[in-house]
Amino acid sequence: MTSRERLTAVLRGEIPDCVPVAPDTSNMIPVKMTGLPFWDVYLYKKMPQWKAYIDCVKYFDFDSLMDGYAEIRFDDLEPERGEEKTAIVFQDEEKIITQNYRLANGRRFWSETVTVYSIDNPPVEDVPPEKMGLESEPVNYKELEGVYEWPSGEELLALVKREMGDHGLVGVSCGTSCLLHSEEDVFRYYDEPAYFYEMRDQILAETEARYHRLMQLETKPDFLCTGCSGSLIWQTPAIFRELALPIVKRVTDLAYADGMFTHVHSCGPEAELVEILANETHLTVIDPLEIPPMGNCNLKEIKQKFGDKIVLKGNLYTTDVMLNGTPEQVRDAAKRAIDDAAEGGGFILSTGDQCGRDTPKENLFAMIETARTYGKY
Repeated sequence: MTSRERLTAVLRGEIPDCVPVAPDTSNMIPVKMTGLPFWDVYLYKKMPQWKAYIDCVKYFDFDSLMDGYAEIRFDDLEPERGEEKTAIVFQDEEKIITQNYRLANGRRFWSETVTVYSIDNPPVEDVPPEKMGLESEPVNYKELEGVYEWPSGEELLALVKREMGDHGLVGVSCGTSCLLHSEEDVFRYYDEPAYFYEMRDQILAETEARYHRLMQLETKPDFLCTGCSGSLIWQTPAIFRELALPIVKRVTDLAYADGMFTHVHSCGPEAELVEILANETHLTVIDPLEIPPMGNCNLKEIKQKFGDKIVLKGNLYTTDVMLNGTPEQVRDAAKRAIDDAAEGGGFILSTGDQCGRDTPKENLFAMIETARTYGKY
């Protein structure tokens, strides 16, 4: 089977030729493999993240469930943002700092935070300028220039699917599993719950409209991503039920009726989320099912309880095993995960949340080779 055929079989509830394997290389490993300064990818887009990611997939030859890199926007469905420009407010050999602004009445109104682009790490957003030793309104700056332009919208999706080919499936975002994203949101939820109920209803309507637009495209995604990192970090399961579950449920109901796969990625504690989504929605696949201390999932128990209702994707530990372990330790962990969850199908061998930038290539190859050999049915 090709990777595309293997993944499709699992998502359909069929038995593939072997356990699919999809380590979460996310963005750090692919961008490092380009050999470019990280800001050339994240800021200047000399190579877009999706291209770096697909090149990484092909290099390691794993089964890619590509979540969210080919972003499609429908301008008439998006909230009005106004025209915003970007300026470089600081630059040295190690970092570039940008700050956005809007023009009104001949004045520049600067954003309250900056973005820090490092030479060898992903950017950090929403940083107070004073934390970087900068003024809130810069005096010395230069306009950001030289950003490469790439296709967008359906043209982008078609290009990404061509580039991916038989190496995997390409997903597009539609919906969310989290409406609270910070400590401030938690306080506001208890002070002004009506604000979040209104937000929920608005996102629900926007998500349904977006779904129908996606289904009208000539080039459709292979699956829909309706998750959110850390869904149960700032939301309790009860809050999730009130705010986000109606959105996930609506997307998965619509997609199920149309034969479209759906995916939730939610790092951090996830055991209760798996139970809710397996029992109360038509969700196809969930990851990364992290073990303690990052998460609270026991893969074997989850497989026993919900393996006949939902496809499980996980869950090798990204630090002790993938980053700091030996290839033999990776093989042992991969075999345990396969033993715990592969029987009867419905399992994709993966890692917990994103593998670290310096994860040894030998460890990734060991994981993939174990799935191809030990993961035979």
